[in-house]
Amino acid sequence: METERSTKQITLKHLYLKNQKMIGIKFYPDKVIQALMKGLPNVKWSEKYGMVVIPNNKDNLTLIFKTFRGVCWINSHNFFPNKPINSHTEELSLDSFRKRTPKKGWRYCPQGFYQKLEIRKYSLNTARVYIHKFEEFINFHKEIDDLMSINELDINAYLLHLVHTQRSDSYINQAINAIKFYYEVVMEMPNRFYAVERPFKKESLPRVLSVQQIFAMIDTTHNIKHKCIISLLYSSGLRRGELLNLKIGDIHSDRMMIRVNEGKGKKDRYTLLSQRMLLDLRNYYRQYQPKKYLFEGTSGKKYTGSSVAKIVARAARQSGIREKVTPHMLRHSFATHLLENGTDLRSIQSLLGHNSVKTTQIYTHVAVNGLNNIKNPLDLR
Repeated sequence: METERSTKQITLKHLYLKNQKMIGIKFYPDKVIQALMKGLPNVKWSEKYGMVVIPNNKDNLTLIFKTFRGVCWINSHNFFPNKPINSHTEELSLDSFRKRTPKKGWRYCPQGFYQKLEIRKYSLNTARVYIHKFEEFINFHKEIDDLMSINELDINAYLLHLVHTQRSDSYINQAINAIKFYYEVVMEMPNRFYAVERPFKKESLPRVLSVQQIFAMIDTTHNIKHKCIISLLYSSGLRRGELLNLKIGDIHSDRMMIRVNEGKGKKDRYTLLSQRMLLDLRNYYRQYQPKKYLFEGTSGKKYTGSSVAKIVARAARQSGIREKVTPHMLRHSFATHLLENGTDLRSIQSLLGHNSVKTTQIYTHVAVNGLNNIKNPLDLR
């Protein structure tokens, strides 16, 4: 049976009222909690947010914990910055953004925005997206000089503008992430804009190719380097970025495994190495002699993502596939074909590097094993 204490709870929120950082305290009506609230300094009631507010400073925060510790549970899960720093990523420098030639009438990201991206070692690609999206947002609201005075209504007005200009759900989500990064990470006010809603996530099924189509793509590709790229994307279920980051030492032929370093979410994992793939890789290595990365351009640097996309698209066209084929479709095909051949979901989840098996379950909707044995009602006659 629950104790009386376990049913009592206060939740701390970040708010910004009348140009001042405030602590919002949300709780269900309770005589003890209400009496203790009255003892807090400069405490007020916010009709807008429906909660008690108190100036946000170190002394008041300490006092809240001292006052309510042992009386109720203090839910501060979304109050303190808790996103881990990406400690294994290569050092990020955003000096090229800082040194941009100023464009008249254009507002640029505050310096703190760049610094937090660098300190937390975000990937360069993510940093570019956040900078671009946040600058578009603050230039939409040029009439608001003080960025801290921007509220949920201002953000929702911008999101509505993105909807009306037919921006994709992915674009809108990136914009929200960039806005929240500034207020929650740079300005250290986690969960300040908790009333901002994201677009509904569409449950789109992954597009996959048949085994025959995959082999047709490989067989019609005669450049050994391009052939290895297509084969690896499919036979190991790699993301395009993971393929480009592979180094020569990541191929463990003794164990027939490939080590993926810092995949999505900065997680390391192992995936499969095909015996046929290994033979092609050895031929490729003897011919091209890469120095650091498994696939390098003419200058010895990493191969580019656009080059990989072009290789895959060209192979698809040459093999007679009419639909547009992307590198990620080969990864989807890898997972689907494993499932159709009896590999369990947990193993596929591990090979793909998914956080949750729920993400992997999407492939159960495109796998055809078992479905081919169902008699179509039109054929029953």
